[in-house]
Amino acid sequence: MSANSVSYNEQGSVESGVDAAQENSSIPGSFSSGGAAFSLFSADCKKNEDLKEMLESNKESLKLEAMKRIVGLIAKGKNASELFPAVVKNVASKNIELKKLVYVYLVRYAEEQQDLALLSISTFQRALKDPNQLIRASALRVLSSIRVPIIVPIMMLAIKEAATDLSPYVRKTAAHAIQKLYSLDPDQKEHLIEVIEKLLKDKSTVKYLDIHTNMTKMLLVIKMVVMAVSQLYWHLAPKHELSIITKSLVRLLRSHREVQYIVLQNIATMSIQRKGMFEPFMKSFYVRSTDATHIKTLKLEILTNLANEANISTILREFQTYVKSQDKAFAAATIQAIGRCATNISEVTDTCLNGLVLLLSNRDETVVAESVVVIKKLLQTQPSQHSDIIKHMAKLFDNITVPMARASILWLMGEYCEHVPKIAPDVLRKMAKTFTNEEDIVKLQIVNLAAKLYLTNSKQTKLLTQYILNLGKYDQNYDIRDRTRFIRQLIVPNEKSGALSKYARRILMAPKPAPVLQSAFKDRDRFQLGTLSHTLNSQASGYLELSDWPAVAPDQSVRNVEVVEPVRLPCIFILFYFLKIMLKMSYIYKLKWPKRTVYTQGSDVANSVVSVFVCGYNRKQKNGNAVKVESRSESESGSESSSSESSSESGSELDSDSDSGTDQKKNTKPKPVQSKPVMKFFVNCMCSLLHLCVFLACQFDAVSWHVHVSLQASSPVFVPETSHELLHRMTGKGLSAQYRFTRQPCIYGNSMVSLQLTLSNSSDQALENIHISEKSSTGQNIHRFNAIERLEPQASVTVSMGVDFNDSTQAANFQLCTKEDEFSVSIQPAVGELLLPITMSEADFTKEQGKLMGMNESSATITMTPENVSSQSVNRKVVSVANIGVIPSSQENIYRFAGKTVSSGSLVLVSVALKDPDAVITINTEKTVIGSMLLRQFKTALTNSGP
Repeated sequence: MSANSVSYNEQGSVESGVDAAQENSSIPGSFSSGGAAFSLFSADCKKNEDLKEMLESNKESLKLEAMKRIVGLIAKGKNASELFPAVVKNVASKNIELKKLVYVYLVRYAEEQQDLALLSISTFQRALKDPNQLIRASALRVLSSIRVPIIVPIMMLAIKEAATDLSPYVRKTAAHAIQKLYSLDPDQKEHLIEVIEKLLKDKSTVKYLDIHTNMTKMLLVIKMVVMAVSQLYWHLAPKHELSIITKSLVRLLRSHREVQYIVLQNIATMSIQRKGMFEPFMKSFYVRSTDATHIKTLKLEILTNLANEANISTILREFQTYVKSQDKAFAAATIQAIGRCATNISEVTDTCLNGLVLLLSNRDETVVAESVVVIKKLLQTQPSQHSDIIKHMAKLFDNITVPMARASILWLMGEYCEHVPKIAPDVLRKMAKTFTNEEDIVKLQIVNLAAKLYLTNSKQTKLLTQYILNLGKYDQNYDIRDRTRFIRQLIVPNEKSGALSKYARRILMAPKPAPVLQSAFKDRDRFQLGTLSHTLNSQASGYLELSDWPAVAPDQSVRNVEVVEPVRLPCIFILFYFLKIMLKMSYIYKLKWPKRTVYTQGSDVANSVVSVFVCGYNRKQKNGNAVKVESRSESESGSESSSSESSSESGSELDSDSDSGTDQKKNTKPKPVQSKPVMKFFVNCMCSLLHLCVFLACQFDAVSWHVHVSLQASSPVFVPETSHELLHRMTGKGLSAQYRFTRQPCIYGNSMVSLQLTLSNSSDQALENIHISEKSSTGQNIHRFNAIERLEPQASVTVSMGVDFNDSTQAANFQLCTKEDEFSVSIQPAVGELLLPITMSEADFTKEQGKLMGMNESSATITMTPENVSSQSVNRKVVSVANIGVIPSSQENIYRFAGKTVSSGSLVLVSVALKDPDAVITINTEKTVIGSMLLRQFKTALTNSGP
């Protein structure tokens, strides 16, 4: 035991049995060379025996020591299952620390040792009642890990009890145990649903990630929704609108490691085709020292995809730091990324090569080996220009020990032996000496080097080649033997050689295409983003391919959405609710309210309502004991001593149980008792809030005293194709812009009018960075289209934007900018474009029209031309003027239309009554200015004889 105890240091670290055995086996004289393997296993067995003895000891310290070592073995991936009988005996220990470690072990091996775990099931049941919540939770974990149907009733009872445990941690464990029990016995589904419903009502701050509905919804909203919208934009949105999803995806990188992994995989796929999407957020993909290796590799992949002529210097500086990382796998991946940058950007190929050559002197063999492999691939693109690098690699060959790196250098020597005629034979001479000690991959390249030198420099290498071929002929590896025989017959002509030997040089020295260094995510776009198949890069079971575009456009009615206007409650309802609360609070504290209100500001109605409420309440409390609350200021209440008869009104003292009149008759002055400051403060606050609520109720506009019916949005009846000039090509130096109103709900905001812009480049040079300035001179809220990176000559692009005109025809002024110029432009909306069509029944139309009478109604009588006196003509002219919907009418010669303003959602009702040859136009709306302007335009449209 002493030998084992040495390996356990003060910090509680544990050395594995294999490591300890290797150390012992390295001691001279300990074991014979022939029995090295046996000694390794015997040391393991001996160590386990020591642990068993420690677990069976009477000393708690030794048991604790043994369990720490066993848990350490498990953490290192060692198999400690044979210790199960010795460990399970200590499950009933009174030592809390020991019991915790025992349960950690049992949770790991309970499923593997079912029979032995069953023997201790009574102990686990007792542990479910343990005062320590960690023990209770661990016992439930072990119990749910025993996959034996006979204990299903016991597990069910344990889960039900744990679901009502006082500890949130135990209740969380019960939630995780549900799925295990269901997988063991699906017939328990109904009972488990009851437990789930109980847990869903849990108000603890501990959220059960697997069943809690609120957390599930939040995860869906933040992470299934973001990825789903990203996928939608990726497949359907125009190229210039893709940057909308960029910020959301980058923001998800602040989430947990698992979320980061999925998001980074999708970004890696996107960044291959659309570099511009993520280039502004390049710093978000810089690697942190705390990132896991797989996260670092994905960030490295994205940075490599984003590399271009403008940012390559920044990225290479970042890579220079990554190469020095202690994470060897990440450092190797960085070297590969440098090679990709050198291949894709020819301007930095030499710089990258020189940097990689410097890495050949690195002390880390992994870095050197990966550098050699990447240099080999880069040199294949321009071998004649880099003979110095090949010579430098040959000089470092003796110091390089990694087989793949040595094989790569030998391949370069053989492939470009004509560029280094003096060095290649000398390298072959060295390899002939160490041939038998090399790895198989190196031996194959030695044979290839010998064959190529025999064909190009037979005078110097003929004997060396024959010597190496003889060594390879008797090698233990059959691949090397076969390669040697093939090479001998190919390059050394003899009687048995066929016609193939004539083409030996063309076969071995044929020019080979340079390898293509490309992203590992190049072909992943064949799977939908965010799917399991995309993550695995292999089609998973149940994966559905993205459907093709429909051959026939769907019906426009599928885009109709029922919009239910929010109910606007009048302030009087709030007042009554508030009075109810005050009444309850007053009854609880037995407060007596002042007969006169103390408020001098505000409306008389407010003061009257407060006074009526107070007087009525005081009459109700007349017979009970109540605290009278001072309604005057402190300066007025200070005169209590001089006017004791007014104490009943001022109410600054507590009434005694005896009649106050009797006290006055006896001239006995009652002992004054000061009211509590808290009570006075409470009543003052209540009175202030009550006064404010009544004041708001009185000031509220009459519109708020009724509730609108639910409005259903409809598709536009008529969409004008007319475009308006925003910027002329002469003014815009080749850039021209036109806009039109789409009459569709704006996707950027419910209060915005949707616009479509067409930008054209009529110049002979490309225009870059076309965007809208952040400043708006008129103050409207404008949703700007995403910047257009480049617009080629004679090309056009269509973008969408939204403007909140605030139900006004005031023009929206802003700056349309390119990389070099800014142009002041403005959009002037027609009043009819400030509306959206809605649909409603004729009865609802009449009902709403009756609410909008008086000042909310505008009407006019006009004389119509004969060609306009028809239902088709009236409908066509009205909907061409305003974006409103047609309401069905049962009355002949009466036409009804309805819409709502985009910004405020106010109703706009239009009716046209034909009385040949006249027509009466009536407009009912809260927005009287809009009503007047619409009336003028309708009069003009219906009196004109044109279309």
